[in-house]
Amino acid sequence: MSVTYTATLPVREETVALLADLLDAERLRRGTRAGTRALTTHDQAVLVLRWFCDGTRMSQLAGDNAISESTGYNYLHEGIGVLAARAPSLHGALLAAKMAGHSHVAIDGTLIETDRVSTPGPTPGVDLWWSGKHANHGGNIQVITAPDGWPIWTSDVRPGREHDTTAVRTHTEILPALVEAAGDLRRLGDLGYEGEADTITVAFKKPKGHHTHRGRTAVQQSTQRRTRDR
Repeated sequence: MSVTYTATLPVREETVALLADLLDAERLRRGTRAGTRALTTHDQAVLVLRWFCDGTRMSQLAGDNAISESTGYNYLHEGIGVLAARAPSLHGALLAAKMAGHSHVAIDGTLIETDRVSTPGPTPGVDLWWSGKHANHGGNIQVITAPDGWPIWTSDVRPGREHDTTAVRTHTEILPALVEAAGDLRRLGDLGYEGEADTITVAFKKPKGHHTHRGRTAVQQSTQRRTRDR
């Protein structure tokens, strides 16, 4: 026998209402007729946000809403799509950082783990989406953050096996945009971007038995704080 219980979604009602409004606009754009959807846009918004906040299994989301899993995935992907359409461009994010008075932005790669990807890579026996560093399948996402570590822009996904330098070069819009912003914003990165040191100020290891220059130490400490905050 199933057990019914009360749960609370840890988001504000305004967040649900915003997503519901976006879904309303999307249904209008698609010409969806009234009464043909199993869920209202409010209920669909709650479904999407439960998946984002708690990683709730689709079987659970579908059961709670009396819909099939395939319908649940359609609702989920529709919700992700309307949110993604509102994401700022890289140029817009860097402009906002300048207007906010930030002294610098940081760039870092993160692995979004998954167990549902399997594609042969260029090396025999190694999956394209396998990250040796993290020992897990996943996708490499490049993230631009404010000085406090808050993400202001994220890239499209690249295979998890790619090094950050490879990924940032593959996203051809990133480096030119950072160069364009160079006069107003410093760009900090970790050792994963050593190959782009002319564009990104990278952390470095102190030579054994030597002291680090004061300016470089400040950059190193700032990068370490940013990484720790994230």
